Amino acid sequence: MVSNLSNAQGLRLGYYHKTCPNAESIIRKATYRVISRVPTLVAPLLRLHFHDCFVRVILLNSTKTNVAERDAIPNLSLRGFNVIDAAKAEVEEECPGVVSCADIVVLVARDSVSMIHGPYWEVPLGRRDGRVSILNQVFAELPAPFDNITQLRQMFAAKGLNMKDLAVLSGTLGFLVWADQTSSSSVGESFNPSPCLSHAPLIQFPNSTPSIPNP
Repeated sequence: MVSNLSNAQGLRLGYYHKTCPNAESIIRKATYRVISRVPTLVAPLLRLHFHDCFVRVILLNSTKTNVAERDAIPNLSLRGFNVIDAAKAEVEEECPGVVSCADIVVLVARDSVSMIHGPYWEVPLGRRDGRVSILNQVFAELPAPFDNITQLRQMFAAKGLNMKDLAVLSGTLGFLVWADQTSSSSVGESFNPSPCLSHAPLIQFPNSTPSIPNP
C-alpha cells in the first residue's frame, strides 16, 4: 500500500476509467463525509500520505512474526486511518479488488485539501499495494528532527529528491507534525508538499474553519 516515488513509472491520469469509472467520485464522497465533520483531519491525512510514500507501507498491521512501520515510534501519532478504511470499503462494494490502497491514500489527501478550499490537482494513478512493512526501515529512511544535513541529503537523494526538495520539506515535516497535534483548525501557515503528492501546488491552510461544499 505504498505510494513511493520508486513506483512513479507507469502512473497515468484516468487509470481506473475502464475498470472502476466511479472510483474517484466514491473516494471523494467518502472523504467529504469525514472532513465535513472533522476538518482538522486534513493535516494528519497529508502527513499520513507522506509517511506512506517515503518508506514502504504505512497501512499494514504488525503480525506475530513482524513489527510493521505503523508501530514505529515516529508513526504512533499518525491519524486518519479510518478515512482510508472507509473509502476503501465503499470502493470495494462497487469494484472489488481493483483500486489499490496506495492510490486511495493519495486521493484522500488531495480531496481533503480541496475540501477546505485548498487547491485541487490531478493525480496520476496506478500504484500497486506493497506487501512488506518493516519497523526498522522507518528509522533508517524517514527523516528525523535530529538528523544532520549530510544524513538528510542522503535520505532525500535515495528517493530521487534534491536539495531544493530538502529545504522545502524540512519545514513541511515539522509543520505537519505540529498541525496534527493541535486541536484547532486555525492553521495560518503554507505547506509545499512532497513530490510524492503528485506535483501538488502550494497548499495554504485557512485561518478559520471553512465551509465545506458537498461534492
